[in-house]
Amino acid sequence: MKKQLSALTLETDVQPVRLRQPARPRMPRRRLANALITAAAVGAAAACGGSSGGGGTDAAGTEAAQKALVEQGKQIFRFDTFGDEAKWTDHLRMHEVIASSVDPLTAFSVGLKVDAEALPEAVANGIRNGTIDLKSPATTVALLKLNAVVGIKGTVETVNGVDRLTRVGTTCALCHSTVDNSFAPGIGKRLDGWPNRDLNPGAIIALSPAIDEAMKKVLNAWGAGKYDPRNNIDGLSKPVVIPPAFGLAGIHRITFTGDGEDIMYWNRYVAVSQMGGLGSVSEPRLNISITNGTVDLVTSKLPALQAYQLSLGAPPPPAGSFDPAAALRGKALFEGAGRCVTCHSGPTFTDANSLLHPPGDSMAEPESPSYASRSATRQYRTTPLKGAWQHPPYFHDGSAATLSDVVTTYNTKRGLGLSSQDIADLAEYLKSL
Repeated sequence: MKKQLSALTLETDVQPVRLRQPARPRMPRRRLANALITAAAVGAAAACGGSSGGGGTDAAGTEAAQKALVEQGKQIFRFDTFGDEAKWTDHLRMHEVIASSVDPLTAFSVGLKVDAEALPEAVANGIRNGTIDLKSPATTVALLKLNAVVGIKGTVETVNGVDRLTRVGTTCALCHSTVDNSFAPGIGKRLDGWPNRDLNPGAIIALSPAIDEAMKKVLNAWGAGKYDPRNNIDGLSKPVVIPPAFGLAGIHRITFTGDGEDIMYWNRYVAVSQMGGLGSVSEPRLNISITNGTVDLVTSKLPALQAYQLSLGAPPPPAGSFDPAAALRGKALFEGAGRCVTCHSGPTFTDANSLLHPPGDSMAEPESPSYASRSATRQYRTTPLKGAWQHPPYFHDGSAATLSDVVTTYNTKRGLGLSSQDIADLAEYLKSL
């Protein structure tokens, strides 16, 4: 089933706040705290079998501990809701919506996906031969019982022989994982880290009976592959494309506006303020302080979740998907006349670790409201380029449909004087990364 309610959300019980820009807090202190959390997590994993006979953790033990941490993070990424059922069930009542009116075909239409590897053979055969009804909400409930719906976690109880969906929540995989369609469209093996650009979070949330008509209109206007992680904070609406969660190793600022210094910063923000997970998040630069519930189901999971995301490399381009000769010419342009390497530098193809850029540098600006103006930094980071072939449309607002459109936009706005052949060659190089 196609993806739904993303690792980002709407409609928390937080009142809109006025944006302000106080002095930026000392980020090194936060990074130090996060490093200590990570070290404690790795140490705990090592203590569960990674120690040498002499009492120290040897290289093999450290490697085993790291692998264990990554595997733990994988399970969190795919299946942990951080307790957000309180939002999706108790407030939005999405369990009622799913059980009464969301059949698999409807779910596919809003971008939900099904993990083929979670399907028993009998179920897989039933889908193939048509004996399983894909127009029945009961089939959706059955798939949730199998834990087969990517990014949606359901609690199904059997009452008098009938399966009833009693709780539902969301996980990181909802927005940041898709499938390879190897079984059927919308059904296949998981591709963690790949943004689900078929997912229509706004349309999914708008199904909730708790959402008023005015907000439903806003949500339905977002479109597939986009989400606004600031809407429930400032009341404005300027959705951005769902970003990839792969290729993040070596990159500290992982959001479009570079708000945090590591992945844990943004994962905490999303888990609490968007998913509705139980825990706390604060951002003095935006005058935000949110606490959900009385227990913290977020903080202890952040190191493992980050470790898993850092293990997800950018996918290489499919064989035959670009022209090697043109890509070679494009590389020369990338490093020369195109001036791309000025910002898209180094092995990560971004200068984000050392520099952020004013809104005027963005090819999507001017826009109203400016997405950067709603962020903690009020600036943009340079987007990494590895795996760019995989996730059109481009720019933070999705305003460029193809990589050729990206190059054309730069050529026009920066007056680069590139020919049509140059533009085509540069696009081929970007496809090759």
